[in-house]
Amino acid sequence: MGSIIRPLGLLGGILLAGCSPEGAERAEEAIPVVAETIRLLPEQTRIEAIGTARAVTSAQLFPETAGRVTRVMFSAGDYVQSGQPLLELDARQERLAVDAARVQVREAEQLLGRYRRIEDTGAISESQIEAGETALDSARVALQQAQVALADRTIRAPFSGHIGLTDVDPGDRVSDATAIAQLDQRSRLYIDFPAPEEVFASLREGQVVEAVAFSEPGTTRDARIISTDSSITNDSRNFTARAEISNSDDRLRPGMSFRVTFTRNNTSRPSVPEEAIVWGGEGSHIFVVRDGKAVRVPVTITSRRDGQVLVDGKVNARDRVIVKGVQKVRDGQAIRLVRPTRVPAEDVELRPSGQSEAGNDGG
Repeated sequence: MGSIIRPLGLLGGILLAGCSPEGAERAEEAIPVVAETIRLLPEQTRIEAIGTARAVTSAQLFPETAGRVTRVMFSAGDYVQSGQPLLELDARQERLAVDAARVQVREAEQLLGRYRRIEDTGAISESQIEAGETALDSARVALQQAQVALADRTIRAPFSGHIGLTDVDPGDRVSDATAIAQLDQRSRLYIDFPAPEEVFASLREGQVVEAVAFSEPGTTRDARIISTDSSITNDSRNFTARAEISNSDDRLRPGMSFRVTFTRNNTSRPSVPEEAIVWGGEGSHIFVVRDGKAVRVPVTITSRRDGQVLVDGKVNARDRVIVKGVQKVRDGQAIRLVRPTRVPAEDVELRPSGQSEAGNDGG
């Protein structure tokens, strides 16, 4: 019997040693980790479109009447004021017509004046006086018509802006279908761009979008939505949106192409740092802190944004996700939260590239 008891005692000693308090403490030792609170961020859809700019106010100038050009009073690129003369047509006949109309007005005034002076004598009837008044009114209307015809021989700027090129020279004969030049008020520009049907409800007046001119690929400008079309096109399922952009530096031109970019905020989702994502055979997951332990939560990545990952999984805004030490933990592992350490900046000595330590020692 003694030979049997000794091995059992030895085995019991081994089992007791394995279950010693020191061994249990090692088995239950908490892993130090760094955790952050999960944030809810709206998932964003980024949409790009190509738009075309036009001046806020723009007009193609045409003569009111046909005639021979006598003067061109502008150069391409000039800034002209509203009402400024731009082009004159031969107006000799129109000036004569104005002079003749003035003569008719004076004669009618003189005749009516004589009628008024003898009206009380009974030498003239009431109907003759009325005829004299009508003749004067008719002469005044004829004068106004002649003055309008004369004014139409001068083409003036309908508003202030920059005027473009012209193919008309003095001596040319033009008609009311001859284009004189393009006039643009371009201190601000409209950008019309197609937007997909699914953003019709979210793209609203006052919203700011980003606009980059193809001529300035490195410059991003803010443009503000001022209106959207009232219908969706049947073929492309798009609608036209119009944004307004400042051009106070006058570096942009009507007709330029722009890349317009805007984002749409969708459903809010949990956001975690990229380093919190762990990949395994069953896909991606994270570890959250619950009751002092690491709990494995499978997640699906929906989008990425500036080092953050938006995920879909059984987490909430009160959870804390493990971001450092995540490779050392397992599901159910006891953890100990620590603050992240900051590495102090080190002084660095800069040497010329051609200078070596050996060369310094040799000196």
